[in-house]
Amino acid sequence: MLSNLFSMTLFEITALIISGLLVGFINTLAGGGSIISLSILMMLGLPAPIANGTNRIAIAIHNLVAATSFKQQKVLDLKKGIWLAIPAVAGSVLGAYIAVDINKETFEKAIAVIMLVMLVFVIYKPQNLIIERTKLVKRKVNIWQIVIFFLIGVYGGFIQIGVGYFLLTAIVVSAGYELVKANAIKVLIIFLYSPFAIFVFFVNDQINWAYGLTMTVGNVAGALIASRMAVNKGANFVRWVIVVVILITAAQLFGLVNFKEMMSSLFKTS
Repeated sequence: MLSNLFSMTLFEITALIISGLLVGFINTLAGGGSIISLSILMMLGLPAPIANGTNRIAIAIHNLVAATSFKQQKVLDLKKGIWLAIPAVAGSVLGAYIAVDINKETFEKAIAVIMLVMLVFVIYKPQNLIIERTKLVKRKVNIWQIVIFFLIGVYGGFIQIGVGYFLLTAIVVSAGYELVKANAIKVLIIFLYSPFAIFVFFVNDQINWAYGLTMTVGNVAGALIASRMAVNKGANFVRWVIVVVILITAAQLFGLVNFKEMMSSLFKTS
């Protein structure tokens, strides 16, 4: 692993850190940043399954950093977050096993449709995202939430792209949290299930550790910046970040733009 790390070119290091910074920022405030990281990893020559596994290294660490930052700022409901994470962790293991040998195009189209549905929800009823519903927050985790978060965990273990949108929607709608606190729980859940998914990819030899650890540097910086901005600027700011990112992500998934080609031209070497 160390020999691969030291043999990386300046171009590879720069591309991974800069893209990681964007991904950490976007994923902490909204979701969908993995489109950028997966595009970069595949552009650098990794097969899709290995890019999918490699991406989880930076995902795990930057969500740990973001969750810690939210906890320090006293907006993370740790107890409720852990209860919601348990079924997601179980689902992520199943999803990761599925991801080892499956085509992801159908799933990407499905999530694009769901993102656009969420976009309507974000714009049409913003009060549901900004105002906390105390009764729902105080309720114990029920069977429907267990099922929902298990299925989200399956998806997160499978491909990761856009799982933040599923989690935010489920946390806001079913648990009643406003967006900033929902974001805090979201990053906690992703951090908690990520090591289990990483293990599955690891035993199937689908992780490039040199690329994953290098990208982590940028991801952590982006996560720290975003977690501070989320608390300082509030739920309405997070809401508009989500709107912009959903539109960009859906455009990529529907084939209207191609981040792989854009990143390739941006970082093209002579």
